[in-house]
Amino acid sequence: MATIMFEAPMMYGDHHVIEVRGLLAALPGVRQIYASSSFHEIEVQFDELQVSGDAIRAKLDAAGYLGELTLPAETGAAQKQDGRTPFFRHTAVTPQTGQVVSFAQKAPYEGRPLWPCPSVGVIQKD
Repeated sequence: MATIMFEAPMMYGDHHVIEVRGLLAALPGVRQIYASSSFHEIEVQFDELQVSGDAIRAKLDAAGYLGELTLPAETGAAQKQDGRTPFFRHTAVTPQTGQVVSFAQKAPYEGRPLWPCPSVGVIQKD
């Protein structure tokens, strides 16, 4: 038996833990899976004669869990993606208090999620 650890920054929710466990449990030779969305870690105990660590890494990478969680930073100006309408909420801060006083967001029902999520695809209109 061998054990391998992965850092998984894209595993940030419990639904990702369930998805990762399902992906890895389907591989032959995988014996135990510890996945934590809190610590962004995956530990896999496996039989080296049936599956390699590289095959496990490839499965996780293909599912999108090993990449970096990259989010654009919100600035005071509305950000646009590909020249389309803004996708960030617009926040207004009063100069006197420095407190946020309003939020507004027009989020279309179709397109990309607000942040990348490996186990959730793009919503399609019927």
